[in-house]
Amino acid sequence: MMTDPVADMLTRIRNACQARKKTVDIPASKFKVAIAEALQREKFIRDFRVTEDGKQGTLRVHLKYTPDGVSVIQGIRRISKPGLRRYVGADDIPRVRSNYGAAILSTPKGVLTSRESRKEHVGGEVLCHVW
Repeated sequence: MMTDPVADMLTRIRNACQARKKTVDIPASKFKVAIAEALQREKFIRDFRVTEDGKQGTLRVHLKYTPDGVSVIQGIRRISKPGLRRYVGADDIPRVRSNYGAAILSTPKGVLTSRESRKEHVGGEVLCHVW
């Protein structure tokens, strides 16, 4: 049994970027797919696909690299953990690396990036920071 599936997803992405892999496979869930959509909207990943296998399914994330071969994702950090949840109001949404990066939040309007949350003026649980 996995205690924190979101942390597992982020760790798999971080490890794949360091190993210069083109894709990474992650056990799928609706929440993880929503996080992958947010990463794609912020252009941290190229694409993702969900393949059904009769059980849980697999989320295949296609990582993005610069023409020099450097990963677009320089760092990814889990903020809100099962033992200590981190919530922010609409006026306190964090700016990651002076707006160079993005925070991903779970809000009442779905999983949004920090820019989208400010635009919608909605707060929520800060899942992770990506830069």
